[in-house]
Amino acid sequence: MAIIEEISELLQKGKVKNVKALVQQAVDEGYDPRVILNDGLLSGMSVVGGRFKREEIFVPDVLISARAMNVGLAILEPLLVEVGNESVGKVVLGTVKGDLHDIGKNLVAMMFKGAGFEVVDLGVDVTAETFVEKAEEVGADVIGMSALLSTTMGNMKETIELLKEKGLRGKYIVMIGGAPITQEFADEIGADYYTPDAASAAETAKKCVLEKHAS
Repeated sequence: MAIIEEISELLQKGKVKNVKALVQQAVDEGYDPRVILNDGLLSGMSVVGGRFKREEIFVPDVLISARAMNVGLAILEPLLVEVGNESVGKVVLGTVKGDLHDIGKNLVAMMFKGAGFEVVDLGVDVTAETFVEKAEEVGADVIGMSALLSTTMGNMKETIELLKEKGLRGKYIVMIGGAPITQEFADEIGADYYTPDAASAAETAKKCVLEKHAS
């Protein structure tokens, strides 16, 4: 298992080329792609998430590790489809209408992937209609909305109102985040969860989705 531990450690250090080479080597040596994913890439990303949460490392460090995870994932994805890897759930993610900031959202997307979710990233400037239509189309469990500008925060409420109008509100876990967002605002617009950082968002979503599937 030394190679799997090495993948995890190199990912934590953000060594993109080494991670890519070792993931390929592990595949060539016949390791189960699920083991490479869970014990190599995801366990490494989990450590990175914890360190980020404790402010031992910062956004650039996380993005480098996330890049390493993505090159590993690119090799594993076709193999995981073959073995029928079970994902935790699906999340539809985007920055709300009028807002073009994506670093925070990209970080959340990485952490969700790291927690075992399938992520449908809608990008930036996403309308309420797009969030709802895409969630319905892919059968999402979670709708995640991000905003960096206080002027665009109100557009989160639009999505929640549209879900209510269509009688779909109970179907999705709605999560929001971003610099100007607070718990008070989340309560006010009727979001299910507000989390202060990307690592907490992924942890919270995983816990909720697993509970929802179990019930």
